[in-house]
Amino acid sequence: MAGHTENEITIAAPVDLVWDMTNDVERWPQLFSEYASAEILSREGNKCTFRLTMHPDENGTVWSWVSEREPDRDTLTVTARRVETGPFEYMNIRWRYEEVPAGTRMVWTQDFAMKPEAPVDDDWMTDNINKNSKVQMALIRDKIEKAAAGRRPEPALTTD
Repeated sequence: MAGHTENEITIAAPVDLVWDMTNDVERWPQLFSEYASAEILSREGNKCTFRLTMHPDENGTVWSWVSEREPDRDTLTVTARRVETGPFEYMNIRWRYEEVPAGTRMVWTQDFAMKPEAPVDDDWMTDNINKNSKVQMALIRDKIEKAAAGRRPEPALTTD
């Protein structure tokens, strides 16, 4: 069996701002609440290989792994995968962005399978990713919308 999640959120901000902020991996610790650090290991064309380190969990365990990510601005998509899979047999991620009347829709899709010896199974991880994605997406939405509000031009003054 394998796990599959798909979560989305609409952000009241232009697609360029959403794209730029969510694809700035070095700044992910300021965008996501779960990451303590993001270290770029290499860049090759558009592909970025990086290490993410999480804040300690409730047991004091610090999780860290290497992933690679390749954004395609022309199609408004990003493909990513874990290179160091840890408890996963594999983890493949796809982000899609779409301009909508309310701003930008961002969709995260994750396909994965847990290793047989992993401490949790595919169903548990599916539920966990779905819960956490909603939390992280809401935080990201709020931060991007705040940034967008700071970039809006002042209304023109009219004189009678």
